[in-house]
Amino acid sequence: MLVLTRRVGESIRIGDEISVRVLDIQRGQVRFAIDAPRQIPVHREEIYEQVQQENKEAAKTAKEFDAAALWKRSKGRGK
Repeated sequence: MLVLTRRVGESIRIGDEISVRVLDIQRGQVRFAIDAPRQIPVHREEIYEQVQQENKEAAKTAKEFDAAALWKRSKGRGK
């Protein structure tokens, strides 16, 4: 883990395309701006964890889904 100290108005760069700038520090909270390409998702940690959990649950449901049985049932329809 890299630990840096930045003051208001200062930035860090992550690769060539991501910049993180400190906007404000008040009452133990830090506000910062992230400039990244649209194709790179940027989430708060708690939102990221929620999305990951929902993806795991969806994958579990997909594993339980029997695509072959559905295909066999649907072949007789619409003819």
